[in-house]
Amino acid sequence: CFKKSLNVNALNKNLLKMMSKAVDALKSDKKVRTVIFRSEVPGIFCAGADLKERAKMHSSEVSSFVSKARATINEMANLPVPTIAAIDGTALGGGLELALACDIRVAASSAKMGLVETKLAIIPGAGGTQRLPRTIGVSLAKELIFSARIVDGEEAKSIGLISHVVEQNEAGDAAYRRALALAREFLPQGPLAMRVAKLAINQGMEVDLVTGLAIEEACYAQTIPTKDRIEGLLAFKEKRPPRYKGE
Repeated sequence: CFKKSLNVNALNKNLLKMMSKAVDALKSDKKVRTVIFRSEVPGIFCAGADLKERAKMHSSEVSSFVSKARATINEMANLPVPTIAAIDGTALGGGLELALACDIRVAASSAKMGLVETKLAIIPGAGGTQRLPRTIGVSLAKELIFSARIVDGEEAKSIGLISHVVEQNEAGDAAYRRALALAREFLPQGPLAMRVAKLAINQGMEVDLVTGLAIEEACYAQTIPTKDRIEGLLAFKEKRPPRYKGE
């Protein structure tokens, strides 16, 4: 959960440092089952780079900052548990890149999303040129990046940028509530199986099918000796909900 940052959840040095710290803590916490990334700033998920801060940076500082942002967002993408971006407002530039690094994106119909960097004579630098085409296809990703177009939740759903679109509510947290409902669907499953399934999918998407199937086989093998697998079979036999312990 992003705490209220200065202005509009702009990606500045301070927010990046907080994000990096939070992701590091999540990586090593075995009790975490699903992570929802949301904003507590009404109407804003993340407005992208803090341009006032950026304008004061030397060229070398910009390179260093973008590298840090890219690394932090990569760490987010590699979190071992399912991640959901709850987009209840604007997600532009680095804000959308952050959401693209999540496994699933949910947005309010009124939310605004886009990679708008070419307007500023730069390009998406925290994974956008790679994750957007992998999400919606190459041609459409090029069109959105070349035009710096901003789409709403309905259009984002129609092009496959998000998985679910919901009407915004009075509290302004409709996407977050939908993300919570999704997370509750994930929670009953075996924790180790969830981690291994994510690993198999992520690694498999970057290789050919034959290699991908070998990755799946290796990942499946990790689940066979677990106590949870035995518990799943026992629970099925005894017609009761399984009590998984992540072992």
